[in-house]
Amino acid sequence: MCRASILSFLAATSLAAFALAVESQAQSPAGPRFEVTLEVSMSPQSDGRLLVVLAPAGNPEPRRLIGRTGTGASPILGRDVRGFTPGQTVTLDGTSALFPLEDLEDLEPGTYAVQAVLLTNRDLRSPTAPGTQYSRPVSVTLGAEAGAVIRLHLDQELPPETLPADDGLLRYVRIRSELLSSFHGRPIYLRAGVILPVRYDDEPDRKYPVRVRTGGYGARYTAIRRLMRPGHPFRAAWMADDAPQMLLLHLDGTGPFGDPYQVNSANNGPYGDAVTQELIPYVEERFRGLGRAGSRVLDGSSTGGWVSLALQIFYPDYFGGAWASCPDSVDFRGFQLVNIYADDSAYLDARGDDLASARGRDGEIRFTMRHELRLENVLGEGDRWTMSGGQWGAWNAAYGPRGPDGLPQPLWDPVTGRLDRAVARQWERYDLRRVLEVGWDQLAPQLKGKLNIWVGEMDDYFLEDAVHLLDGWLASRPGLDVRIEYGAGRGHCWTGISASEMLQEMSSATAPPARDGAGAER
Repeated sequence: MCRASILSFLAATSLAAFALAVESQAQSPAGPRFEVTLEVSMSPQSDGRLLVVLAPAGNPEPRRLIGRTGTGASPILGRDVRGFTPGQTVTLDGTSALFPLEDLEDLEPGTYAVQAVLLTNRDLRSPTAPGTQYSRPVSVTLGAEAGAVIRLHLDQELPPETLPADDGLLRYVRIRSELLSSFHGRPIYLRAGVILPVRYDDEPDRKYPVRVRTGGYGARYTAIRRLMRPGHPFRAAWMADDAPQMLLLHLDGTGPFGDPYQVNSANNGPYGDAVTQELIPYVEERFRGLGRAGSRVLDGSSTGGWVSLALQIFYPDYFGGAWASCPDSVDFRGFQLVNIYADDSAYLDARGDDLASARGRDGEIRFTMRHELRLENVLGEGDRWTMSGGQWGAWNAAYGPRGPDGLPQPLWDPVTGRLDRAVARQWERYDLRRVLEVGWDQLAPQLKGKLNIWVGEMDDYFLEDAVHLLDGWLASRPGLDVRIEYGAGRGHCWTGISASEMLQEMSSATAPPARDGAGAER
């Protein structure tokens, strides 16, 4: 080879090497890289959502911070895994979905407790679901230099589900739902917590009305333990000498797409029918419920507030009344601060400013819609908030249609927030104000005096706006006798009635109808 050819070869080689270096640099994002290995000792998995959580140094379980939003929220990375088998390693880095940072390069230097979590339970979409695998936390110091590699090993697993043991007045049930199993094509179970009346064992022939309670978003059926802790207002009311004797049935707030909201839906399946046709009859038979129309009442706060109103409205004769505090949006013209029928974006207001999602009692914005949905995009399979198992993903699954891919069709674009008008129209079936409007002639006499609503005027999530819209609409349609009360300056889950007063009102609502001398109802 002549000198000129050698020089040409060396120049071409150098250019090629430089191009490869540039390409490699472009393909290797700045910031740390997390290599996660599924240990060979673990049970085999296939598909799921893999998360890496970075918590402040010393945090013993960073995974418990999954779902936290607002100032100081822990950074989380997410990616899908397919065919992830023991012994395999996958990487999360600057190309992965990320919250709350825009770029992994923006991570503050410091010491972090880092933990990996693999979510695979498709029936209970929650980081605390049985079968969730996770690593032991690793303490790492991350600086400004690029290329740090953190190795994490999935070697822990949450055990299979077992019902808690009965404890005093507390009972727990789990039944296979034939309705939901048929819908999903696999076994689906309903769970519930039951609190027995104080004199249950002393009166073996007595039958009782049933109080159906739903907790806040994602509240599990085991929440009855908290209600019955010493010092809790509910326990004091329930155990009082003059307390009305009834059963309490606490519904379970988790399902295939997060909280199922206990209503029939295109994505979750016939939850409302399963609750009313399978779960409640089972509990009534097992624990001596009255089992008649009107012998059941409903209550709850936040998610539970909406659920109690929805079940009462969708099954107007089955239940005898609903007591709802701070219900999720009851009028979708005020879905928090979004009018789903008229607004263009779920992220921006009419001025183009970021739309708030939560505020403090002082009115200061805690976080925005874009911020909250960014988290759900990280948690959700396919980087989609609709699959997050979080609050917005659960609403979308409960209220919206199923898409061509068999998954919940999004009300808005996950990145831009642009609303889909066609999808919004299908949400109308769960807009409680709209349901009342469409079915007024039939529903009004069935619901007369059965709806009770409390909301704070400074609700953390602006839920009073929808209540005011419903209230204003009802003003032109007298006769339903809805009780709506507002708490001036009060925040989320204010209830303007004591636990004892609510029990007394429920007892009156479930009392057998009075009859005249001829035996006819009066």
